[in-house]
Amino acid sequence: MTGTPVAAVEDRAPPAGPWDRLLRFSRHYLPDVVYGANDGIITTFAVVSGVVGAALSDTVIIVLGFANLLADGFSMGASNYLARRSDVEIGEGNDRADGLRHGSATIVGFVIAGMVPLVAYLAPIADGMRLPAAVGLTAAALFGVGASRSFVTKRGFLRSGGEMLLVGSLAAAVAFGIGALVAGLDS
Repeated sequence: MTGTPVAAVEDRAPPAGPWDRLLRFSRHYLPDVVYGANDGIITTFAVVSGVVGAALSDTVIIVLGFANLLADGFSMGASNYLARRSDVEIGEGNDRADGLRHGSATIVGFVIAGMVPLVAYLAPIADGMRLPAAVGLTAAALFGVGASRSFVTKRGFLRSGGEMLLVGSLAAAVAFGIGALVAGLDS
């Protein structure tokens, strides 16, 4: 094989600028953020849907929503860290600090995105408009988080966003149905 050795070509490559570093950083942690965000939106909206299905108060939505955000977000981040730490211990991963950064990215994605379904219950919105507002905000967030995967994958943003919107919608429907069923058993 003839030509310039690969190392010589890499030596002549221009240094990475801030945009290139940001893109590499984003690609490295985006799966963790998207995983956390996806689960944060879906589980928090499932809490909202289950409480609405059971015809409980908005206070219950806020209490359970925040309990879910903090407990489940921490659990997911800690689980991600432990999984990556296990990879380090068997020689297949980076250092523990990298695992901590991945776990933190999961928590941040979960909590920030998971807040979206609760915004309608925290904002001064008329009672009858809270659920429709929560549905709209959640649908937009699910689609947006799903579409963001297209920045680092080969899938189109419509398909990626649509998949996440579908999964979130199905989870919400299940939670609403269970809330309504259990509330009906109590009658």
